[in-house]
Amino acid sequence: MSSAIDDLMSFLKSLGVDQSAIIAKEDILFNNDFRLQCEQNSCGSYNKNWMCPPAVGSIDEMKEKALKFKQGLLFQTVYQLEDSFDYEGMQEGIEEHTKILRKVLDNIRSTGAFNEFLPLNVGPCTYCGRCAFLDGQECRFPEEAVSSVEACGIDVMALEKSCGMSYNNGKNTISCISLIMFNLD
Repeated sequence: MSSAIDDLMSFLKSLGVDQSAIIAKEDILFNNDFRLQCEQNSCGSYNKNWMCPPAVGSIDEMKEKALKFKQGLLFQTVYQLEDSFDYEGMQEGIEEHTKILRKVLDNIRSTGAFNEFLPLNVGPCTYCGRCAFLDGQECRFPEEAVSSVEACGIDVMALEKSCGMSYNNGKNTISCISLIMFNLD
């Protein structure tokens, strides 16, 4: 691995990331069923966010965006819940994970680790308190906007398994993942 990637992996550990791996694009399996979860509005953001379907583009367009990169940085954080119905705890875990992703993206930009990259996160983009999509306006922060792994139709369980990461991390936990696709120059 390059020193930029080594430094990034060390940075992830310093942020409390539980598991991380560098993956090859060939390790990614796409499955339209995951995108169907978006279309069934399981998170409540369908047709309400620039980074969610249908505004983000078709699954084929998202797949093409992801596959123009050769590698990805996959990382996971795990949060304890009071019980399996602890929706508030799940939301807090996702928010904490997203804060970590933002720190990683700031690090990538400040160090120049990758010239071009595609960040994907758990769930809808939450950079703005209210997405401009709802007001019929263009995205206010396109450089900060992050789509979800699900919007690309990526099979996260298979991806984690392919690199030795566990998807299920125990009873009453939520596991959050991000994937940053990149090319090394």
